[in-house]
Amino acid sequence: MPAHTTDALILRTYKLGESDRIVVFLTRDRGKKRGVAKNARQSRRRFGGALEPLTLGRVGYVERERRDLVHLQYVEPLRSPMAVVAPADDVALGYVGYFAELIDEWAQESDPNETLFRLGASMVDALAAGIAVEPLARYFEYWLLRLQGVYQADARLSSAARDFLEAARGLSPFAIGDVAVTPHTLRELEQAHRTLIGMHLEKDLKSVRVLRELRR
Repeated sequence: MPAHTTDALILRTYKLGESDRIVVFLTRDRGKKRGVAKNARQSRRRFGGALEPLTLGRVGYVERERRDLVHLQYVEPLRSPMAVVAPADDVALGYVGYFAELIDEWAQESDPNETLFRLGASMVDALAAGIAVEPLARYFEYWLLRLQGVYQADARLSSAARDFLEAARGLSPFAIGDVAVTPHTLRELEQAHRTLIGMHLEKDLKSVRVLRELRR
């Protein structure tokens, strides 16, 4: 039973039985994994708040042959959006779930993708640095689509939207907050990106519905 220790992003969790949780996480070096966190629902001593979406942590797990689920032994949180986003900022917290859901949808089981891992980890760091979440979200969508090889520029985009994308192409997420962009342009890009995402995933994202409700 090989034991592994690696950096990972927590993506989502599900209830399992009365006391356990299934945890979906993206490792830096071994792709996406699904594991059982024993007693995670009954005792906080072992995992605490380390299973919140998009938490970056040091993960230990055991992988058994011919079993889909690994045994998650521990998660040592390094950085968590829950520690840097104000509890009252519902939209930012909604975007945390959105980032995590998109990574989960595109990450492949046991298929290493360090670039996708680094993109997700950079969102945690950018939120901690106080980067505004709306331009950060458009940056994330743009790079996620590019990394998956499915980005297609919409010829109908305004010059302001194209300027933002050109800036995003050459900047880190920490610098995107300095790019001048209007709320109208961000909404234009959001619609264009959501159309592309929906076309390739062929499904509605739960986090998008949550964000829509939070904005009302």
